[in-house]
Amino acid sequence: MHVSIVEDDPVIAKAVSTAVREAGHQCTWVADGESAIRDKTLLSSDIVVLDLMLPKASGLDVLRSARQAGVRTPVIVLTARGAVPDKLEGFEAGADDYLVKPFAIDELLARIEAVHRRTAHKPAMELEAGDLHLSLATKRLAMAGRTIELTPTEFSILELLMRFNGQVVTRKMLCEHVWGFDWDGPTNVIEVHINRLRGKLDKGRDESLIRTIRGRGYALASV
Repeated sequence: MHVSIVEDDPVIAKAVSTAVREAGHQCTWVADGESAIRDKTLLSSDIVVLDLMLPKASGLDVLRSARQAGVRTPVIVLTARGAVPDKLEGFEAGADDYLVKPFAIDELLARIEAVHRRTAHKPAMELEAGDLHLSLATKRLAMAGRTIELTPTEFSILELLMRFNGQVVTRKMLCEHVWGFDWDGPTNVIEVHINRLRGKLDKGRDESLIRTIRGRGYALASV
């Protein structure tokens, strides 16, 4: 599964991200509430671990914004605010679980697995956009009835583009999704993989399915 950590403390974010990856999952880090809302972090994740006391926009703002938009992604609140009124406010805003700092990493991992099991019925394992059908379970792409072989990197890039079908996906979002929040390599490596992906998707087409948005990133053409 893909877990997003929305946390402004880099030490906590690094520890949680490392543990999540060691447990066999993908993980990205978002450091402030404004970015989480703008980048639609809840929409692009299978589960979110969310701090409440975030800069720019609070965790409650992030949660309420997503729930008002109809996003059902499971959210575990991870915060130092442990009073009963705080917990009630978190659950009323749409949290699925609530863990108070300081916490044990093993307990958080167990809660992530438990929440994921409870919500695994969500139809999040299949993505569709026009003729594109992407199976997250089998890692296969079908397009107009034919199967297209993708590398793991190409698959991850297309997954994010399809989750944000018709919307701009920044190079930073792609780097974090594919390689993790601590990626420090050149972002032009994304262009190499995008061009290879286009070569597989655009055969027989006059225009590319993946549009370059100058100065911003890429977008899957609304199909």
